[in-house]
Amino acid sequence: MTRYFAFNGDADGLCALQQLRLAQPGDATLVTGVKRDIRLLERIDAGPGDTVTALDISLEQNRDGLMRLLGAGARVDYFDHHHAGELPGHAGLCAHIDEGPEVCTSLLVDRHLDGCHRRWAITAAFGDNLGSVARALAAQAGLGERETAVLEQLGTCLNYNAYGECVADLHFDPAELARHMLPFADPLAFAAQCGAYAVLCDGYADDMARARCLAPAHEVPGAALLVLPDAPWARRAIGVLANELVRGRPGDAIGLLSPKSGGGFAVSVRVPAHSPTGAADFCRGFETGGGRRLAGGINHLPDAEVERFTRCFADCFGPRS
Repeated sequence: MTRYFAFNGDADGLCALQQLRLAQPGDATLVTGVKRDIRLLERIDAGPGDTVTALDISLEQNRDGLMRLLGAGARVDYFDHHHAGELPGHAGLCAHIDEGPEVCTSLLVDRHLDGCHRRWAITAAFGDNLGSVARALAAQAGLGERETAVLEQLGTCLNYNAYGECVADLHFDPAELARHMLPFADPLAFAAQCGAYAVLCDGYADDMARARCLAPAHEVPGAALLVLPDAPWARRAIGVLANELVRGRPGDAIGLLSPKSGGGFAVSVRVPAHSPTGAADFCRGFETGGGRRLAGGINHLPDAEVERFTRCFADCFGPRS
């Protein structure tokens, strides 16, 4: 029997994985990649007796791979908070899906495990831009301000590491980062003792200092669009920059376009809670788009589509007549 974990390489995927591996020790094959590399079930060849756990990757985007694995006799446990579409009715699937705006995959795992590794779930919530939820959980867990601040920084840095066009853009392959994390039941100990965290903090500080100097390329009341330079630091910073801009401009929709080496752009979109149109719904208007209500993205926006995207973004989130 082989155990597989297919997980998003961001903070939410990593911390969900960490909780499950701490609760259920044993050998496993890890399948992951950069944040936008989400069709991970395609890479797994599993059959009777094998178990596959999918973490923080859209079921809608992995439906073909999921049905293939179920048809081959594998058991699949699925934890996710992105748009899923209709859930397959199959005895081999155990789905933990919640698309609510105040949950993330690590919180679903925390719920499943009755909170036995909650500090990792709090870390993930901070990384997934659920700061108020994370702080409430930290207070309930008896964590002080300093400890909470460490988990917030750790979550932010783990999330930051996942952004890039390819693994070479990242400071750490997420599978390598998962191996660094595994020995630590407490994320505070990981932050204090693991040299990988110091590397992430230094990289984050340098990249974000550059990113904060960028100005919008297109702006209307209620919506701002930034185009990032074609550089690894900018590709790493895009997700954290989007979340930071949302916190600084809570009433505005934010769009960031990052050039891809083969042409076109990767797009990140964040929208305010009061927006009548969700980020995922907007992004699904473009091929390869998806996400959840407050945060979405487009994996590949062709150059020819940039003008239409810019117009639609302003029309959807800007002033209404």
